Amino acid sequence: MGGAGDQTLENATGVGAPPTTWPRAELVVDVPHTAVYGFVTGAVADSLAARHGPGPGERPAARRPGRHAGFGPLPREDGHGR
Repeated sequence: MGGAGDQTLENATGVGAPPTTWPRAELVVDVPHTAVYGFVTGAVADSLAARHGPGPGERPAARRPGRHAGFGPLPREDGHGR
């Protein structure tokens, strides 16, 4: 775990100091690292989500574009199985 993950674990166990009390040198390393980690994680999640086309909630919307009352989600058996 890096920076923010460690800090979260430390705060949850009661042994960590809040980031506002960290020395500037640690913040200079941690803040960019956390930003890069967040962007990369988001990009990987987006690419994995897009691999199989629209998800179960998007397929009914594609069949009937626009907002319509009474048009619910697909039945469970028509969605992606696990």
